[in-house]
Amino acid sequence: MKKVDVLMQALPYLRRWRGKAFLVKLGGAVADDRESLASLAQDLSLLHNVGIKICVVHGGGPQATELTKRLGHEPRFVEGRRVTDENALEVAKMVFAGKISLEILGALRGEGLRAVGLSGVAGDLIHAARRAPTRVKDPKTGETREVDMGHVGDIVRVDTSVLRLLMDGGFVPVVSSLGADEKGNVLNINADTVATALAIDMKADKFIFMTDVDGILRRKDDPKTLESRLTLAQIDRMVAKGKIAGGMLPKVKACTDAVKGGVERVHILNGSKSHTLLLEIFTKHGVGTLITAE
Repeated sequence: MKKVDVLMQALPYLRRWRGKAFLVKLGGAVADDRESLASLAQDLSLLHNVGIKICVVHGGGPQATELTKRLGHEPRFVEGRRVTDENALEVAKMVFAGKISLEILGALRGEGLRAVGLSGVAGDLIHAARRAPTRVKDPKTGETREVDMGHVGDIVRVDTSVLRLLMDGGFVPVVSSLGADEKGNVLNINADTVATALAIDMKADKFIFMTDVDGILRRKDDPKTLESRLTLAQIDRMVAKGKIAGGMLPKVKACTDAVKGGVERVHILNGSKSHTLLLEIFTKHGVGTLITAE
């Protein structure tokens, strides 16, 4: 009887989201775990087979750091952002458009999905410009200095027509966070920023962050304080009070930017737990945090 109840609870959501477009962003930690990736591939396959159009965007910071060290180089970061010199750019190409993309494609193919891997360079998907030298403050000395971030790109514009073409044709595009400038120079772009820009441009009906945390908590490290739904105003108050801080801040900013850009529903989920995507989409209370404008 319980199984029937679950199916009946899912029915209105199946009707509501059929034919709609979801953009799912995978963090590097999720993509790097075989069990998590396999579970997520099953969820995506179910969504696709009930008529939901799917686009996947992935990061890969941990994998890039690991390979950089294996090659005998030390990764550099400024205010949490990777400095992309020539060596780091080569690693980004190998890891983002190569290893991680192929592993995601393999997992999706194993679930019967016709997935297509592409970077932001393909189809003029992401047009970017190399970031100008950035002024940063040294936390120890308090002095301000200028840092060249290397081959790091800032998005100038995106054109998601190639993604919509693929999704309308029954394919699942898998996008890595590389773009190019007008001369074709490849640039490394933050994956959260890429996912946000693409979700806004394609007018995604849902934008889903698959991370390694359950969602937004009222009290850090206390899963019982998970906020199942928040508005932009509520998030602003939590940030002002310091309840959202550290590594969660940039993720939440990407989510709120998407809502402000016209994406009506944005979710933060724990991708390391089995089938959280299905539980969030097809049950009344979900298992993560839903962010809406009002």
